[in-house]
Amino acid sequence: MQNMTDLSPIPGGQPVETCPQAGPAPVDKWALLDALTHAAPDFGISHRTLSVLRALLTFFPDRTLPAQRGAGVVYPSNRTLSQRLNGMPESTLRRHLGTLVRSGLIDRQDSANRKRFARFGVCFGFDLSPLARFAEAVFAAAHQAQHRKAQEDALRAVIAATRQRLIEEGTPADDPLLEEARLCQRRKLPLEVLEELSERVENRLTIPARPAKMSASDSQTERHIQTTDKSISVYNPAPAQNDRPPAIEEVQSVCKEYQAYFPTEHPDWRGLVSVSDRLHPMLGIDQQVYAQARQTLGAERTATIVLCMLESLETIRKPGAYLRALVQRGEKGLLNLPGMVKSLKARQLRGKLSADNFGGLAKVAG
Repeated sequence: MQNMTDLSPIPGGQPVETCPQAGPAPVDKWALLDALTHAAPDFGISHRTLSVLRALLTFFPDRTLPAQRGAGVVYPSNRTLSQRLNGMPESTLRRHLGTLVRSGLIDRQDSANRKRFARFGVCFGFDLSPLARFAEAVFAAAHQAQHRKAQEDALRAVIAATRQRLIEEGTPADDPLLEEARLCQRRKLPLEVLEELSERVENRLTIPARPAKMSASDSQTERHIQTTDKSISVYNPAPAQNDRPPAIEEVQSVCKEYQAYFPTEHPDWRGLVSVSDRLHPMLGIDQQVYAQARQTLGAERTATIVLCMLESLETIRKPGAYLRALVQRGEKGLLNLPGMVKSLKARQLRGKLSADNFGGLAKVAG
């Protein structure tokens, strides 16, 4: 019988007490699992397989998962795993465990009799450390999956809005194309299919969109979106050539509030658009309104508006209605985004000068 104090490795097993080696940093196991939930199709695993992985993670005592090979071994029996999975049949459990091993997310270290245990300083079971080593790829795939889902949701919103306009213009609701547009709201379709369907539905529009029905005169309409802060008001008509996003350097120099939520640097438009995609629900802007803004104004101009709105959020009572009104002005070529940013910058400068003057008066009074 092997000495209890002998920690020499057995073929196929890993010592429980090993010297730490330099390697990738440990990763939060639950953050990894959450990211993998979004990226599951990219790794060829189902959500049932993910439930098995979740059960395996519960057997690892620490929240941070080490990346060193052999440092994250757990050794529950199939019966124990099945009980933790609310009675999953062992045949189904073995199939999902095999899927996890083949995907490379976990590694299997069997003893001679294929039993799992920790004894004499070695562990036989499932090694979870490969999951930590895949962390960067998992998080990247999850980010792409979330971005793809946001695009799909935006396209579905545009398709639904266009379908409603076609019905209002006299197209029968049972038209094959409109029926396809209705069914796409309930089906999980690839992004390419939704883009093609959106283009086909929009091509059906043969007459200009009717102006929204107003409940008051033009002079009174502005009160619906008027704010107490006149510096970001965009009601004065502007030439069509001003309907473009300002320079990104100017936007970043004026809009700084978003950094309190997303402190990572965003040196290009892609980064700011990603911030806007995650920020608009926090401002109370409905997904359909936001999707219509992106469809009409483009991603960069919509991101500029959202960041400017965050700077003066306390003066905007209904952010969703405010953005919708700006979209309507953009459709008419009357949206002056460079002017909005410049006005916001001027307001910030006035506020800074006022604070400086007040400080100077305080020193004199003192």
